[in-house]
Parts: sequence; C-alpha cells; structure tokens
Amino acid sequence: MTSAAGPAPGYAERPEHFVEFEPSPKRIRVMFGGETIVDTTDALILFERGHVPVYYVPQKDAAMELLTPTDHSTHCPFKGDAGYFTVSAGGKTAENAVWSYALPFDECAGIKDYLAFYWNRMDAWFEEDEEVFVHARSPRVRLDILDSSRPVRIELGGITVAETTRARFLFETGLPTRYYIPRDDVMAELLPSQTRTNCPYKGTARYHHVRVGAKTFEDIVWFYSDPVHESARIKDYLCFYNEKVDAVFVDGVAEEKPKTKWS
Repeated sequence: MTSAAGPAPGYAERPEHFVEFEPSPKRIRVMFGGETIVDTTDALILFERGHVPVYYVPQKDAAMELLTPTDHSTHCPFKGDAGYFTVSAGGKTAENAVWSYALPFDECAGIKDYLAFYWNRMDAWFEEDEEVFVHARSPRVRLDILDSSRPVRIELGGITVAETTRARFLFETGLPTRYYIPRDDVMAELLPSQTRTNCPYKGTARYHHVRVGAKTFEDIVWFYSDPVHESARIKDYLCFYNEKVDAVFVDGVAEEKPKTKWS
C-alpha cells in the first residue's frame, strides 16, 4: 500500500462526487463452488456516484479460509488503495474477485477491512432467502406500477404501432416513466429476438424486434414473462423504448425523448 489515511484527494477535482454507505438490515449470502462464502446480517451497502450499489461485508462473516490474498491492487481517489483476494471453492477459482480497503481515506473509514465482491464472479447471491441478480437492490430505488386510463400511443416508422387506455405506468427512481401496454393493444408486427437482459428490480427481460414496412427495428420492445413478485403487474405487458421510437403520446401530447444510456 502506498497511501496513508487522511482526507480523500479526489474531491478537490470532483467535489460533486459522493461515496456513502449505510447498514443493511438484510441477511446477505454469497455462494461459490457449492460453498457459502458469506453469510451476514451486518453488511454495509455502499452508494457511489456513477456506480451500482455494492455490498461490503465484515471479514468475520466470510469464509476467509477460502480467500487467498494476491499482489493485485487498485487505487480509488475517494476510497483509497484496495487489496485483492482470490476465491477457491469446490474446484473453482475466481481470481482477484474480492477487494478490501485496509487503510481507507477518512471519508470511508467505516469500510476498513470489510470485503466487497465482484457480483458476476460469484455463483449466486441471496437477500434473505431470495436470489438476487445483477447487483444489490438499492433501498433508494422505488418502483410504482400504476394502472392508467390516460391514452397512450406509440409511433414508429411513421405509423401507430400501439394505442391503449389500459397501460400500466412504471415509475422507477432515476429513470424515465415506462409505459407497459397490453399485448392486445399492440398492432405492430413483432419478431422474436434472442436478446435477454436482467434487472434486480424486475427480473429477466425478453425482447421483440418490430417490422414496419421493409424496415426492422431491433430489440425495441421488451417484456417480462416471469417478473420478480414486486413487479408482477407488468407480466407479459409490452414496453417500447421511449428513446428509440418516433414518439410516445400521452393524453395526445408527445413526450420529450429522455436522454439515457439507451438513447
């Protein structure tokens, strides 16, 4: 380690940045190679600008005998110098899959000697007894799924491809409103897609291409055939990318196109 404890230097150049953490009341378990690598009710959940939430777990609740320190290290101007561990269990190995700050900067002193794991290098994660995918679910994210009789119309390729007064509006913290439409109210020609994406709050999304005349718009519609129970009300409803269609009209007024990573 080359850094000494003290104020984090990164804020001098990026004062808008933040790193915050708080205790999580959930039981967190991490599985790898048929072994329980972590089982704790004392995890911290860390929030950092531009990153998904990350669980930090105390070493006392980790199977440290399955973790081997390595020479790998990384530097964060907001947290400090991280040392790494390789995980070995059940004949499997995940190199440099775990990191820890032995001497964090003052602002992050509370994560000293806690462990964090690369989510996708482990076999499974559980919050209480429910498996969780992609990343930790943030208590700062809320989903509201509400029935609405407001007319919603989708234009794509110069024509109306969906029109309904039975949409379910999904409001998710930090994201644009999504309009989930009953299949019977979508008149577009839908083509199967092999694309799948995962969301910790909704589940695994499947996709359709849409053909309008001679043009095919790829992966522009998604749906959840088996959503997590908190999002059960959007099961098999179809949602078009606001960012990619010609226009979304709500109450007859065109919505402003959102600027997101999918734009």
